[in-house]
Amino acid sequence: MNAGAGSHRGTIFLEQADVIGQEAYEADQFVLRLRAPRCAATATPGSFIHLNCGPGLPMRRPLSIMRASATGGWIEVLYKIVGHGLAELALRKKGETLSCLGPIGRGFVAHAARPRTLMIGGGVGIPPLVFLAETLALEHRGGWKPLVLMGSELPFPFRTGTATISVAGMPPGATDSMLPLDDCGVPNRLASLAGIPGCHAGHVTDLARIWLASTTPAQLAEVEVFACGPDAMLRAVAALARSHGLPCQVSLEENMACAVGGCAGCTVLVQTPDGPAMKRVCVDGPVFDAATVFTG
Repeated sequence: MNAGAGSHRGTIFLEQADVIGQEAYEADQFVLRLRAPRCAATATPGSFIHLNCGPGLPMRRPLSIMRASATGGWIEVLYKIVGHGLAELALRKKGETLSCLGPIGRGFVAHAARPRTLMIGGGVGIPPLVFLAETLALEHRGGWKPLVLMGSELPFPFRTGTATISVAGMPPGATDSMLPLDDCGVPNRLASLAGIPGCHAGHVTDLARIWLASTTPAQLAEVEVFACGPDAMLRAVAALARSHGLPCQVSLEENMACAVGGCAGCTVLVQTPDGPAMKRVCVDGPVFDAATVFTG
């Protein structure tokens, strides 16, 4: 999973990306669509871009890719305004151009031996799981049984409503889903502590725990876990996976300066076969085996 020095060269592209859509949602959340054909052609679930947010802003912002169309030449990112840079990004209009560096990073790898793909996303950590879920759905892999669970304390930044796909083991209050995923044939459910109707009233990890408890030993042996979100959520997901003996991949979120491995400002401690080592989230990750990052 870990890259050698310079292994990302020739795979990250710098291009002038045209803004082709910017949709605003409640609580200062936005979905931005960019025409970036070189990035779109090679983006994978879990990869991200380093984006210039506006004129006069020298520092880029890392944003996870939520969708990509190689044929259409576009990518989408979801973000919430936090700080001056993303506030500037929210002002960008259709027809403007932004400097885009990407796709960056090592993404999720789903294994056919474990077709029950459990994807857990929290807040702005939701996008990589949407990308993974839609990618699996488009590949139409035989026997694939994905489930996406998403949690947020803010209104969800996408179309929601009563789920059209039933999921065994869900508690009665978890009735709503992200409808675009339903349209792709991917079952999903929502969780929130904010009293949002149709959501499980609790943490998304609680919803995952309930579902896992409902599985048979044979079903559990087919589960692989993927997660992205706040550090506390990832720790809880890692602990949950460990308690059930499940493989788990997590996508980490760190502040980044260069985002291409040069500054080493986004390093995290990872357990490797050769002992503890500092790894760069940007190019050695952002996806890591949860057991190597969250060990306790």
